[in-house]
Amino acid sequence: MSKKILVIPDVQIKPGIDISFIQDIGQYLVDKRPDIVVCLGDFFDFPSLSSYDKGKLSFEGRRLQEDIAAGKTAMEALLAPLKALQKKQAKDKKRVYNPRLVFTVGNHEQRLSRLASEMPELAGFVGYELLDLDRHGWEVYDFLLPVEIEGIYFSHYMQNHFTGKPLGGNVLNQLKIVGRSFVVGHKQVLDVAMLPAIDGTMRLAIVAGAAYPFDEGYKGYQGNNHWRGIVLLHGVENGFGDPCFVSLDFLQKKYRKNKE
Repeated sequence: MSKKILVIPDVQIKPGIDISFIQDIGQYLVDKRPDIVVCLGDFFDFPSLSSYDKGKLSFEGRRLQEDIAAGKTAMEALLAPLKALQKKQAKDKKRVYNPRLVFTVGNHEQRLSRLASEMPELAGFVGYELLDLDRHGWEVYDFLLPVEIEGIYFSHYMQNHFTGKPLGGNVLNQLKIVGRSFVVGHKQVLDVAMLPAIDGTMRLAIVAGAAYPFDEGYKGYQGNNHWRGIVLLHGVENGFGDPCFVSLDFLQKKYRKNKE
């Protein structure tokens, strides 16, 4: 039987940001009730562990404890509509909606793991367990470990086997190299490709962009001009599904109207 999969690309939660967009995504999850929810990683941003601007003025005041707390709060907000629904269904003795939750670790979450590698004295104290993902029911897959679901591979990004870095070029070129259907995040653009195989089946590749509404200073004025949203895959089986692209603008307008 085919599946419906909701894909959440990078949200990069950090202290001090407005997380109402996360609440919108959580409500959309409950409204559409996908069989599977895949978070592609970089849910937590971890600016306190960034190596790019360490030592600069912009780095002052960052705290790991606050980074973790911000991400946990956002995760609670994302899943709050789901947990409220489950509680109501259980009370009414109805079948409880319980989607499979899959979390593929991104390079930002890997900063936490890398901290223990670089500072062995922290081994056993610093790791993904601090994120409480297991408590919420997420299946957690390590950084760049592809997860195959109904013939589609999900990962934070597809890797160049020779350099270890993300595959370059547009997603059509990546699909030709990978040879299998995949959905990734990491790169803050939306890029889609489809190719027929010799047996008549279709292959699908999506770079899902970013699911956060704020600008990143390091990207400059033009670098922040890109699509932002989530992806709902319908009828997923045998490595293909029909993608529906849902922008954050659409979600915000939809749920703001309902609240009014």
